[in-house]
Amino acid sequence: MSAAPQKETILQALLNRRMLICLFTGFSSGLPLFVFLNMLPAWLNDAQIDIKAIGLMALLQFPYVAKFLWAPFIDHFYLQRLGRRRSWMILLLVALMAALMAMGQQQPGVDMMPVVLLGLLVSFLSASLDIVLDAYRREILPDAELGLGNSIHVNAYKIAGLVPGALALFLADRLPWSTVFFIVALFLTPGLLMALLVQEPKLKAAPPRTLDQAVILPFREFISRKGVLFALQLLTFIFLYKLGDSLATALATKFYLDMGFSKSEIAAIAKNASLWPSIIGGLLGGLWMVKLGINRALWIFGALQLAVIPGFAWLSTLGHDPMGLALVVSAEAFGVGLGTTAFVA
Repeated sequence: MSAAPQKETILQALLNRRMLICLFTGFSSGLPLFVFLNMLPAWLNDAQIDIKAIGLMALLQFPYVAKFLWAPFIDHFYLQRLGRRRSWMILLLVALMAALMAMGQQQPGVDMMPVVLLGLLVSFLSASLDIVLDAYRREILPDAELGLGNSIHVNAYKIAGLVPGALALFLADRLPWSTVFFIVALFLTPGLLMALLVQEPKLKAAPPRTLDQAVILPFREFISRKGVLFALQLLTFIFLYKLGDSLATALATKFYLDMGFSKSEIAAIAKNASLWPSIIGGLLGGLWMVKLGINRALWIFGALQLAVIPGFAWLSTLGHDPMGLALVVSAEAFGVGLGTTAFVA
């Protein structure tokens, strides 16, 4: 009589190869986005760019919202030799590194157009990389490991923010911005090495054979579930749920600089104060959702996410107050951590 298979311990589950891959996918996925959120505003502020132009640069993040439009094409076209997922991972990571390095060579104070075009390219490449990494992660993780794998991915995503959000700002007080961009781009190297070393996942379902199956069929299936009106309502909800928070924090780095904080202070206080509350908020949100359910959690966490934003108005009355900065940033990160958990779920 054969012995029953033993279940993995928590430590074994954390240390298996798939969880390590999730760590790399999360870090590589998060780093480019935080360039837009933290690093780009500081760079443009140093170049004396008008605050309106800096705010408009937040529109460069639009590909992250619209990536579902070209996701079917990425699913259909690929280099056969490297594999359906790995070919895109390698190509996009190399292109991202090159685009970030090229962006750092520009002079926004002289001509903003190359910065805008390269920023749009970085955003498009990063959003496309998210598509591929999400698909790859889903295909390598068995159903029992989905929760743990996605949790590791999301937390690695947040930790990636320390590179453009803390390290880059600290270095920018000491090095030229071109060098800072080069260093930040090099932090994508671990993700590239992962893409070169991992194996293409075994297919659980046959890939789409025609462009119609890859592009038209997914949209038709989505709309046919509950009709066009429900599909539009769902897409509108998705678009609006994080919009207020994104608008409120798009100029956060510029706001801190105008409050008299140096880039090194922002790196040491704001970015570190936001990381751990965001992670804790995400973990608590996941546990709380078990009891609340996704629908109720979306509304409750959304309200909490809204409630912490006025803290920035309070901070503006304090002036250069490191403790106040840490408190406001921590509260905002905790609320956003809760909201993001429900939103992703």
